[in-house]
Amino acid sequence: MRRHKVDYFSRIITSVRNYFEALKPRETFLITFLGISSSVIAGGWGEWGRITIAGISILLGSAGVNGLTNYLDRELDAKMERTRRRPLPSKRIYPPEKILPLVAILIIIGLVLAWWLHPYAFIAGVVGVIASAVYRKRFTCVFPQGALASIAPILIGWFAISASFSWELVLLCLLIAFWLPLHVWSVMISYRDQYLKAGISFFPIGVDVKDSTKILFAFSLILYITSVALYFAADLGTIYLILANIMGLLMIYSSLQLVRSRASLEAWRLYKLSSFPYLGIIFIAMCLDLLL
Repeated sequence: MRRHKVDYFSRIITSVRNYFEALKPRETFLITFLGISSSVIAGGWGEWGRITIAGISILLGSAGVNGLTNYLDRELDAKMERTRRRPLPSKRIYPPEKILPLVAILIIIGLVLAWWLHPYAFIAGVVGVIASAVYRKRFTCVFPQGALASIAPILIGWFAISASFSWELVLLCLLIAFWLPLHVWSVMISYRDQYLKAGISFFPIGVDVKDSTKILFAFSLILYITSVALYFAADLGTIYLILANIMGLLMIYSSLQLVRSRASLEAWRLYKLSSFPYLGIIFIAMCLDLLL
């Protein structure tokens, strides 16, 4: 009897772990951090109630959307060594439709909270969900659908505090939009052979590596310019300026190394640098400057 109970609880824990993994927790927490930072940048220091609700809205909505994209990509993920062990393609969650009720509940709660914060936040959330779900894996998978989905948490966090549009908000959105190709395309270049075997032909897989790496280098330059422009638009301080220059130049250097070598290892390094080290430090620097 005791062994039966142990096995039962073990299965429950394993099942919870599988569903949690299917919601991409690392990506979800990074997105939530960026959204909360956007609230702070919008002038939310002290408005912890609204910031908390915005954070919960973004956390739940992003988790639901990540679960949805995992569901939509399950057949493609099953074809690639890098992704075939994920919960849905590996059939640790089977049938895959079992995840849809959880996904729907998370997205709905996230949107309801966004509506409570401000109608603009709700609209941003709806656009983000739609962009994540339709016309996926076409053309570049980054523009426009990926960019729209990625800036939605920034907009939700901002509109939770301020309903005004400004150059500061525009540059925040552009920062995310210009960062996204470096993050997504670099990992695709790193695993280019697997994407080709899976039948993927959109950019950057459908062009020669030497051309796609040059485009990534161009984006690293545009990203750097955008991050410095934020210093002036948001009236930020020395901390941000120093860190924006350091991280921006590191991104440029890493992109240039990829252009020179065209090696999958350099593409992977650019991908790792582009995630939290770059984006996280940039947003932390903005918050620190505003606090100090």
